[in-house]
Amino acid sequence: MTDAVPDWLTDARRITVLTGAGISTDSGIPDYRGPDGVWTRDPDAEKLVTLSYYVADADIRRRAWLMRRELGIGDVRPNAGHHALVGLERAGRLRALVTQNVDGLHQAAGSSPGLVLEVHGTVHRVECLDCGDRTTTAETLARVDAGEPDPACRVCGGILKTATVSFGQALDGAVLDAAVTAAADCDVFLAVGTSLGVHPVAGLTDVAAATGARVAIVNAEPTPYDDLADLVVREPIGTALPRLLAA
Repeated sequence: MTDAVPDWLTDARRITVLTGAGISTDSGIPDYRGPDGVWTRDPDAEKLVTLSYYVADADIRRRAWLMRRELGIGDVRPNAGHHALVGLERAGRLRALVTQNVDGLHQAAGSSPGLVLEVHGTVHRVECLDCGDRTTTAETLARVDAGEPDPACRVCGGILKTATVSFGQALDGAVLDAAVTAAADCDVFLAVGTSLGVHPVAGLTDVAAATGARVAIVNAEPTPYDDLADLVVREPIGTALPRLLAA
């Protein structure tokens, strides 16, 4: 990319942002599909976030809780990319922040919770798949540490899972509808750190382009939407995003 930032990005006043795992790698959270991604290194790990395997196999659940502990989500901090998006909001230019991430780092950086649409849920809460009771992940991991490898719901005895959307599990319709509305109601659609390979969320790019929005993609690897984009940036997100949004 050249040093020049396109006028259409500088002048944009309604930017809808879609973020994926790539924006959080500088915070120490590995991505999934990149060259060193979690599933690239261990394809079997995908079973830990696949609902059918999770429900059917107590050992999968045990491994999933250990994975949550090892990732140490509660110990990570936002990075320059997250803070650049806070600056975009404070400048009054952010329409919505749609994220595929479950780490809560946008809110930790200072993004308004009302503008953040977590289409894949949050890792900071745990829900019972049977009765829907919710608790904190910290509380559940404390039970794991105390010797419960597969803690059950204390209300009904059902299976507990982080409040994240697993493969084979439906997205929250209201959150997805809000994301579609935001994609259709912006002058720039900015995709950051996402492979744009998972639908229906990747299809937000189509929605934005169909309504006349410019599309910008900041991602380390090629995406299926690069040919559609008005701007593609391959620079590291932590340096590229602050520069693109500084105006």
